[in-house]
Amino acid sequence: MNRVAHETANALLHRVRQDPDPAVVERLVTYTDVHGIDAIAELWARVGAHTLPGALWRIYLVRTVIRQAPDEIAYFFQRGTERIGTIDQAVAGAEQPTGPAEILTLADRILHGLYTGDLAVALDRGAAFCRLTAAGATAVADEADLTASARATELTTRAFRLTELAADLTEAAALWRRDSLD
Repeated sequence: MNRVAHETANALLHRVRQDPDPAVVERLVTYTDVHGIDAIAELWARVGAHTLPGALWRIYLVRTVIRQAPDEIAYFFQRGTERIGTIDQAVAGAEQPTGPAEILTLADRILHGLYTGDLAVALDRGAAFCRLTAAGATAVADEADLTASARATELTTRAFRLTELAADLTEAAALWRRDSLD
């Protein structure tokens, strides 16, 4: 299964990058909308985070998380941009102010970047998005801690997972730049 994951990720990415037909790219971006994330998960979710299929899986996962709750994710993202003053806001590339429509557009742009742009940049954009959203979820968790401890725990867990995703995507981007992401 590991070999199949690597072969499909490599074939898909290289085929589309050689001839980035906008219709094909759009179908790949919206694939999970039609077929569900489970179709991709079967192929790519079980491989290591620092592999090409693992990195592609994580970007599709980020997009799915955004599409499931764009209002909440946009709020967390906005709170994260207010909480941390890093370059991540510029790297992520979301329009300001960032509402649900802008966060959905950002998700699609990041995924398009896998196929039509610099893969490392797309991975870095995904990582920046995750870091900002994690910071926002943490801020909301801190505020909820005294009055809604279960919600605070849930948000803290989500922030931790987003932070892990960010680290994985950052490492994958570095490996791609060194031509070592296989």
